[in-house]
Amino acid sequence: MIRFPAFRTSRIALLPLLTLAACSSEQEPADLAYGTVQQMMANEVQPTADVYWGAVRFESRLEPDGSVTEEEFEPKTDAEWEQVAEAARKLQSFAVELQTQGYAEGRGEDWLVFAKGLDDVSKKAEQAALDKDPDAVFEVGGTVYNVCSACHQMYPPAELETAAGDAQSS
Repeated sequence: MIRFPAFRTSRIALLPLLTLAACSSEQEPADLAYGTVQQMMANEVQPTADVYWGAVRFESRLEPDGSVTEEEFEPKTDAEWEQVAEAARKLQSFAVELQTQGYAEGRGEDWLVFAKGLDDVSKKAEQAALDKDPDAVFEVGGTVYNVCSACHQMYPPAELETAAGDAQSS
């Protein structure tokens, strides 16, 4: 048997590097396309939902003279309707992303149910926009809101932020 003293020394030198690599891989978060859940919600989902929700709305304002001004808003052009449909498609893609292992890991089965619910309602939201049906956009927008609110009751944004901070400090 031939002995290689250099190999023994190399193994000893590699041990701390392997230990360091093992520790750092445990601290690395899963591949999250949009950052933490909190970041994804704040930077992507909320602004996109706001586009959808803002497309069809009714505003009532009290004027300085005491009169009330009422105004209805809805898309008028094909381009405006396309923006609404695109917002719905983006919500659907976020819903699919929320179902990936990186975002779902460590959360209950209900997480997947909520994400699937957002996926389903986003398809309806897109169809309402493609149909250029302001009443349907408004109604489906309420359902989108309800799905989001139900998820936030189970996974409060503050707890998601804390969990993300805990994961990053591990």
